[in-house]
Amino acid sequence: MVDPQGRGGLFDCRDRVVLVTGASSGLGERFARVLDGAGARAVLTARRSDRLEALAHELTDPLCLPGDLTDPSHRQALVDTIEERHGRLDVLINNAGSCDAGPLEEQTLEELTSVIELNLVATIDLCRLAAPLLFRAPSPSVVNIASVFGVVASRPAMAAYNATKGALVNFTRHLAAQWGPRGVRVNALAPGYFPTELTGMLTDEGLAASIRDRTLLGRPPTMAEIDGPLLFLVSDASSYVTGHTLLVDGGWTSA
Repeated sequence: MVDPQGRGGLFDCRDRVVLVTGASSGLGERFARVLDGAGARAVLTARRSDRLEALAHELTDPLCLPGDLTDPSHRQALVDTIEERHGRLDVLINNAGSCDAGPLEEQTLEELTSVIELNLVATIDLCRLAAPLLFRAPSPSVVNIASVFGVVASRPAMAAYNATKGALVNFTRHLAAQWGPRGVRVNALAPGYFPTELTGMLTDEGLAASIRDRTLLGRPPTMAEIDGPLLFLVSDASSYVTGHTLLVDGGWTSA
């Protein structure tokens, strides 16, 4: 269990019902641990049921619902189960995502659309389906996990990833404008390179060197450095923040 030392304070998430997608590894797994430590009632989904089950044993009574988020029936089942169990949803964290690779002219349509379906379509549709549950919550919040490459272009060739993360940044602004009158805050968290499976745990010295050279802080991040930004956006600490994309990149996009 990760204890963010937030219980009872500004970052307290006690008894808030929080759905984290893509929770079986990487940032999603970290988010689940951090929110559990802050007292949230976690609802977790990911494709790898074995990883979810292992994580569940380390948390406080989470609700684990494995499945493929690109399947519309799974998205509907998530919302239906949360309604049955909790009757509301306080926080939706749209974290599930994938990445393409290689020059655009060498990619197949299936490679492109699979990334778009998961990173963008599933996120928009889950927001649509979860809207009634969010509207019932006293202080609802949506956090879309974007990327620095939703703000600036990546040098590695991954057209669908860049396109979807950029779209998420503007979708965040748009949904914040739509749902502001309903009391729902909608923000995006845009991490740089964190040590996850997707980034090879930053063990590649070339990548680590590029981070040191490119970022203003001159070093790669630790996983713990995503905890505070996450808790800020999901908690009352950011009660007057909406439509914002919070970059957590060590200054990558400012260099």
